[in-house]
Amino acid sequence: MHTPCVVTGDVDARTMVLREFDGDAWTLRFHTDNRAPKVAAIEADPRMAVLLYDRGAKIQVRLRGTGRIVREGDVVDRAWESSINFAKRCYLGEGPGAVSSEPTSGLPAEFEGVEPTDEQVVPARPNFAVVLFDIIEADWFYLAHTGHLRAQFVRTGGVGEGREPTWDARWVSP
Repeated sequence: MHTPCVVTGDVDARTMVLREFDGDAWTLRFHTDNRAPKVAAIEADPRMAVLLYDRGAKIQVRLRGTGRIVREGDVVDRAWESSINFAKRCYLGEGPGAVSSEPTSGLPAEFEGVEPTDEQVVPARPNFAVVLFDIIEADWFYLAHTGHLRAQFVRTGGVGEGREPTWDARWVSP
């Protein structure tokens, strides 16, 4: 479930790398370029959905909730520091969606296939942001030849930092 499908309120879908699940806050953390169109979409309409699937376990999880773009602070600093320079270089190039007359990675030529130094990635930091996805609803689906199973969960309280989440849960027919 490392690369779920993430849908923003403008009904645009993309595969993103899941960086962290915080089981206390019930949030998912993703990284993004601050200049990406999805940032403006989330800020204009924070509704989001995430679809995860584990083929081996035969489990699908559909999540609904709200997204937040975080550009500064501890969570962003820790995420940036834990990234390798090869990943940080993605934030050095042109912003996502920049038009080109030929196929391009958008990276500066000197960083194509090359890991930059700590000093070289410093200008990339302002382009880096974190998407925090607050889970409000979850739909868990287990595929089994003996009979599928499905459960739904709705968060009834505790949305936001430092609040203990409470949930209503029910079994439903698949």
